[in-house]
Amino acid sequence: MRVMVFAKIPANAPAMEPTPEMLEMFAAMDRYQEELAAAGVFVAAAGLKPEADSKRIVDEGTERTVYDGPFAEAREVVAGFSIWEVKDMDEAVAWAMKAPNFGSGAVEIRPFFEAADLAGFVSPEELATPREGERGKLGVA
Repeated sequence: MRVMVFAKIPANAPAMEPTPEMLEMFAAMDRYQEELAAAGVFVAAAGLKPEADSKRIVDEGTERTVYDGPFAEAREVVAGFSIWEVKDMDEAVAWAMKAPNFGSGAVEIRPFFEAADLAGFVSPEELATPREGERGKLGVA
């Protein structure tokens, strides 16, 4: 089972500065990612720049509007993500509980759709044929 793990922080979290505490948090996260990789769970991960560097595209009927970040209504923002390959949601939760605790924020774990989940949307032939190339590397999309 493949899951995406979102690391969320409060929208009003202070800007990242290379303080000794922040450097230790980065080192702790690096050790954790190495543990995930050694266990064969790690697929991919990345940190994300602050919301101020973001764009949001909102569909409103047939129109689309682009908004610049930061977004005033946000209470929490995604600071990073990981993709893990685990046997089930219990294993994903167990790994998430081993992550360094930085004192605020949250972790959200969401499973990817598996091919069988899409049976009502695609033909049996499409389900039986794995995607090729770049699209086939990370999921069924």
